[in-house]
Amino acid sequence: QVQLVESGGGLVQAGGSLRLSCAVSGRTFSWYTVGWFRQAPGKEREFVISISWAGGSTTYADSVKGRFTISRDNAKNTVYLQMNSLTPEDTAVYYCAVRRSTVSEYNYWGQGTQVTVSS
Repeated sequence: QVQLVESGGGLVQAGGSLRLSCAVSGRTFSWYTVGWFRQAPGKEREFVISISWAGGSTTYADSVKGRFTISRDNAKNTVYLQMNSLTPEDTAVYYCAVRRSTVSEYNYWGQGTQVTVSS
């Protein structure tokens, strides 16, 4: 009932920046949390960052704190992930996901977008 489409991935040099977008459509509610996850080749999927849709409260993984920021445009039903000071360790498939803010499980996922950071 909720569809998520990521965009903005690509190839960037170390030290550069990218902005990922997550467009949300379908049945949505204001009391949602939108999160970004990533999975590098041969690695486990890890949480990156999240934002509550209505209140704007954010949660950051230690690995990206100070470099990544998350924001949302309520009118466009879009969440943005601004990634700065990228390193090769940030190379991964990035996924957008949604959960109701009252539950712990992210139950809607996008298809993922590849981010590759070259050294």
